[in-house]
Amino acid sequence: MGLNKSIGQMYPWISHTFNPIKGCSHNCSYCYLNSRGFDMTPRLAEKELKTNLGKDRIIFIGSSSDMFGDWIPHEWIIKVLDHCKKYPDNQYVFQTKDPGRYQNFCRHGYFEPTEKYLLGTTIETDEYPLEYQTFAPPIWERWRGLYELSIRRRKFVSIEPIMDFNLNLLTDMIKTIDPEFVTIGADSKGNKLVEPSWWKVGALIGELKKFTEVKIKSNLDRLQGK
Repeated sequence: MGLNKSIGQMYPWISHTFNPIKGCSHNCSYCYLNSRGFDMTPRLAEKELKTNLGKDRIIFIGSSSDMFGDWIPHEWIIKVLDHCKKYPDNQYVFQTKDPGRYQNFCRHGYFEPTEKYLLGTTIETDEYPLEYQTFAPPIWERWRGLYELSIRRRKFVSIEPIMDFNLNLLTDMIKTIDPEFVTIGADSKGNKLVEPSWWKVGALIGELKKFTEVKIKSNLDRLQGK
């Protein structure tokens, strides 16, 4: 598929997506690709590493997979990051539920210069409800993965799809990460998640705005009753 223009409800500030690593083994309850029967077998599409990534673009790498999942070989990730290095005039966005893996690549200079790389994770709540199913690392591991990155790193948190949460715990968790921004969105695929009230969402947004930028996705309107 190569390089694609970003469309849909993903992130309006992203210009393109690039997915040379395919598949995911997290098996999250709300995963759109998994529920639609897409092939989730992890694999590297070597031919896509010939793609010209151009310049002056904001490219989300791995937007339909998790290229830092613990099942992905280190060598695959290096091949993708080396390809990005060939096009230094872009900004690159990464998001994973296993952000602890960022650290090794940071130590070896793969995310340099820092202003060109935005590193994120997904934190949908401070603690999953008992009935929720996923093989992804627990929330506290994701927090630690970003928290332990150098303060000079550009970091962000995605709270999507938002699930019910403890306001103080989730706010404190995100504050200690010191993200450049937080993006918040709701379940848009009817997965019957345990969701917070709009009042609670509004309170969270208010607390987050005290220390970071908050990007609100349009699918959050459903929780407000729009």
